[in-house]
Amino acid sequence: MPRYSAYCTTTNGGTSARPLMSLAASASVGCRVVEIGISNTTATSCQFRLARLTAAGTPGTALTESKYNPTSAASACQAANSHSADATIDADSLAGANLGAAIGAGWIWTFGDGGIHIPVGTANGIGIVPVGTGQVLMAYITWDE
Repeated sequence: MPRYSAYCTTTNGGTSARPLMSLAASASVGCRVVEIGISNTTATSCQFRLARLTAAGTPGTALTESKYNPTSAASACQAANSHSADATIDADSLAGANLGAAIGAGWIWTFGDGGIHIPVGTANGIGIVPVGTGQVLMAYITWDE
């Protein structure tokens, strides 16, 4: 099972309906998220959650994945930087984190052997969403296909 990762400094702080970073399945390939990391780029504390996306809205810049095995095919799933139009976001949170009021304060979520399953379909995904006022983060997502 190939493993991929993508990272970015988000271009905006997101909203409750616009993820700061997301990963979406393709029309023919699903994926399993194994790790997500975020770190603060400001000296203001903030809170974030992971949520399922059931409609993508308008993802921002597509991110180029890094292949853990350089001989793997390109990823079929797509990671994206800050969304520019609302996504449909599940009200339930898969996980949450508070980042301290310091540049570099961070959080890493790991999801064990099975990961978080994103089923096949371009409307299916996972996003990092602010709770309250959002702010710019450094973030990465690691997944298997």
